[in-house]
Amino acid sequence: MVTALQGLVDGVNTVIWSYLLVGLLIALGLYFTYRTGFVQFKLFREMLRLLVNSGGGRGVSSFGAFAVGMSARVGTGNLAGVALAIGVGGPGAIFWMWVIALVGAASSFVESTLAQIYKVRDGDTFRGGPAYYMEKALGARWMGILFAVLITLCFGLIFTAVQANTISLSVESSYGVNRFVVGLAIVVLSALVIFGGIKRIARVSQILVPVLAIPYVLMALFIVVINFTEIPRVLYLIVTSAFGLQEAIGGGFGAAIVIGVQRGLFSNEAGMGSSPNAAATADVSHPAKQGLIQSLGVFVDTLVIATATAFVILFSGIYESSESDGIVLTQQALGTQIGGWAPAFIAFAVFFFAFSSIIANYYYGETNIQFIFGRGEGDRTILIYRVAVLLLILFGSLASIDLVWALADLFMGSMALVNLIAIALLGKIAFSALTDYRRQRRAGKDPSFHVNNIPGLKNVECWGDSDEPGSGRVR
Repeated sequence: MVTALQGLVDGVNTVIWSYLLVGLLIALGLYFTYRTGFVQFKLFREMLRLLVNSGGGRGVSSFGAFAVGMSARVGTGNLAGVALAIGVGGPGAIFWMWVIALVGAASSFVESTLAQIYKVRDGDTFRGGPAYYMEKALGARWMGILFAVLITLCFGLIFTAVQANTISLSVESSYGVNRFVVGLAIVVLSALVIFGGIKRIARVSQILVPVLAIPYVLMALFIVVINFTEIPRVLYLIVTSAFGLQEAIGGGFGAAIVIGVQRGLFSNEAGMGSSPNAAATADVSHPAKQGLIQSLGVFVDTLVIATATAFVILFSGIYESSESDGIVLTQQALGTQIGGWAPAFIAFAVFFFAFSSIIANYYYGETNIQFIFGRGEGDRTILIYRVAVLLLILFGSLASIDLVWALADLFMGSMALVNLIAIALLGKIAFSALTDYRRQRRAGKDPSFHVNNIPGLKNVECWGDSDEPGSGRVR
């Protein structure tokens, strides 16, 4: 099996594929930024207001959906992924991670708003995502099925293996625990959560994300404070490396851009089509509300948490001489700053960061299997899928780091390409929703949405006249 997977990776021209994806991500991000009137900057305060005031309906609250999305984002991409980016693309890769976050936040707004508009009822909750708006808005069910297959393979299986791989390496490095034993522990904990459905996943995510992210960010801020005089040097190093003004470890300008965007995309998922699956579950009064909240998640992920990791590594300087990569490099860098207990702290943080990602990634696969098969057959297929997820956790715990990350990049690029084509065609609907939202806010209203707010909108299930529970409208 491992030989076959390695053959798949080797058979793809990763250089051409990477540059194609990078160009499309940046181009569409800039286009959406312009067409939304720089929404990610001008409405930043509105994003914070919405997050603070995000109440809950009978289903998943807006904050719950945000937490599920952040659970998938805030994982190994913020710890191991940043270290890999610096190790391969040099310090300049961090600059390009920032760029893809700043422009990608607009893409995140568009895809998450579309997911809200075209979500469907699932009992007293909702589900949706790119597969749903591809079918309903584009009339291209085949495209939705293609995306559903790719995201199930990418997030539900491959990314799950990535998270498990990082956990097992970190725990083995810190405590010497056998990676197979670590894998079994992750399997048991994951099974306890994923068999409880989206409500249990949301509840667990709402606890794990703030409890883990806040201490990690505070620790990183402490390191920044004690290295305050080093900040200008590190910023200069990042910027000059980004533009090839000094040699970057992975080959200069091109490597810094490609690796930075790849790792940034893996970290914040902007435009990839993953976070809309979480955004669709929220019970909100206007689709743009969740679009704004999910955009905020891009900033929190990359500009706060991933940047904190980057500064820790660059302050230490060991990325230039260490033979380690991934999470082990992050542990070593932190150890130079706060002492010998750092690796154990990172192992603990990684375990729960990555575990939260595993359960969120699982849900992305589940909702897309439901899209393909519907009820009945879908329920039986989901049972098979759950078993496959648990097996991939064990596989990832034991696999080599290079193979796991290479597979992640390959499948991530494939699903991102399909989603980017769809949102490029459907962006005008999200623009109209944002215009409607801004109009109501200027009128002093708490914006609410109806299908007639956008003339000609069709195949919308949850934004009609009904105000009954589960209608998708605030009560």
